[in-house]
Amino acid sequence: MSMTPPPGWYRDPSYPLVERWWDGTAWTDHRRQPEAPQQPSPQQESAERGASGRAKVVALSVAGVVLVASIVTGALLLSRDEGGGDAAVQTGPTTPTGPTARATDTPSPSPSASASASSADDPSSVVDELNGITLPLLDGWVRPQYVAEDDVVMTTPGTYDCPGDPGLCRHGRVISRTATATDVKSPKALAEQDIEDAANDAYDRDLIDSRPYRGIKSHHLVKAGSVAVAGRAGYFVRWKVGTGVGPGGYVESLAFPSSVGSESLVIVRFAFDAGADGPPLADMDRITKGIRPVGDAGTGGGVGSSIGPSQ
Repeated sequence: MSMTPPPGWYRDPSYPLVERWWDGTAWTDHRRQPEAPQQPSPQQESAERGASGRAKVVALSVAGVVLVASIVTGALLLSRDEGGGDAAVQTGPTTPTGPTARATDTPSPSPSASASASSADDPSSVVDELNGITLPLLDGWVRPQYVAEDDVVMTTPGTYDCPGDPGLCRHGRVISRTATATDVKSPKALAEQDIEDAANDAYDRDLIDSRPYRGIKSHHLVKAGSVAVAGRAGYFVRWKVGTGVGPGGYVESLAFPSSVGSESLVIVRFAFDAGADGPPLADMDRITKGIRPVGDAGTGGGVGSSIGPSQ
């Protein structure tokens, strides 16, 4: 019988350097640095006390696992003391039970994209459980590793020295996240509102306020229009941006309703370097057309859409 872990702070699957609050059923947007743990809010503590029945079951289960692990460890140490050889022992991870869990602990469910991707049966796709979609992992793309930005679902392999402020840059990134703007009701309005933020995040200032490309100096609209995404009506806006140094790049904001939960709007951002070292611009279209609802490989992605770039 599988059980979900109780509410608590766990390693963020999309950015393992921080901890993220698990409310017992899904990841929230609350994050913290592991070096400075914060106590959960009174509402969260009250929710934990209210869920005492499930917490007791999980606590008993964890206690049983710890007891068995202790017995096995004691037996191995006794065997070694009696003259046995060294043995490499691997034990399964135990599920943390509260907000004091360290950043190296991860609850068994993994609703975020990068965590689900690592356990996906299909190596050619990335799963974003939170938004209920899978994205195709094309040739020339890899699952994110050592990426500081939240919600990155794939990148081009390797890094290069940024041409502006010191740092490491990547030629391509794809990000998938739930839209947070509550006043935006349509995919078209969301994509048109998000594109400037997408461009600034990719080519203006990074998370530590550095300017890896010395800022954006110009931009122009490449194309925009309606597109079917995972069987839903979506909208995209694509810009070409010029930067202070380097070849500049292409950014796109793709918005569409999620197929799960409250069907909140989802925003997928693309950031591709321009020039010979950047990924093919057609990969934006191929990834869009390959987006599927989780568990429904037969649903068309961008069927009937026309989103080829105009140069």
